[in-house]
Amino acid sequence: MISFSGKTYWLIGASEGMGRELAKRLSSEGAHLILSARSAERLESLGATLENARPMPLDVTDPEAVQRACDEIGQLDGVIYNAGSYDPMPATGWDSAAALTMCEVNFTGAMRVLGQVVPRLVAQGKGDVTLIGSLAGYHGLPAAVGYGASKAALISLAETMRFDLRETGVIVRIVNPGFIKTRLTEKNNFRMPMLMTAEQAAERVMQAMRKRRFRTDFPAPFSWAIRALPFVPDWLVYRGR
Repeated sequence: MISFSGKTYWLIGASEGMGRELAKRLSSEGAHLILSARSAERLESLGATLENARPMPLDVTDPEAVQRACDEIGQLDGVIYNAGSYDPMPATGWDSAAALTMCEVNFTGAMRVLGQVVPRLVAQGKGDVTLIGSLAGYHGLPAAVGYGASKAALISLAETMRFDLRETGVIVRIVNPGFIKTRLTEKNNFRMPMLMTAEQAAERVMQAMRKRRFRTDFPAPFSWAIRALPFVPDWLVYRGR
């Protein structure tokens, strides 16, 4: 069982929703936190309510800003990449700017951060990397241009890191939630199966972070259905199309 007390975690995507709730839980268990997101105001309001929390506003799409943030951070035990951008988008309504922003935040931003953090963790012979993916990354889904592809890339990255870092002392995990009630999912105009609150989702992430297990998907049985889609014949998945 992994303990958080006295350890320093960099939580990226901390200002809203599940990230905000996750910060509260980590702080309550004695973690020292570096809190990042684009909204300085939201970070300051959160940091003021927590013990041992340091707000560090950051735009993960800005390479120079990521470099500066990493240079400012001292000792680090783990990073949690929860930054996310989402707009429902069918291919018939393609918005290139919005699609590229989703890819920049959800995947390329993670590459920028991890490119700085992972070598440091490997050098010290220990560390913890938690990537927040999505069940939408397991299979192409309707109206998910940008979002689904970026989360699929993040899952693939996590799987590669799990192979390569297995003997370094660095723990790698990917956590793939389903639908979470946030300002992002409020954009959806369709039924969201097994919709969870941010509090419920944050608790599931905490449970995953207490273990060394690589992959956590939730909620079941919705996650089982998504994971089963690649085994369903294409003619049935895309029937009528």
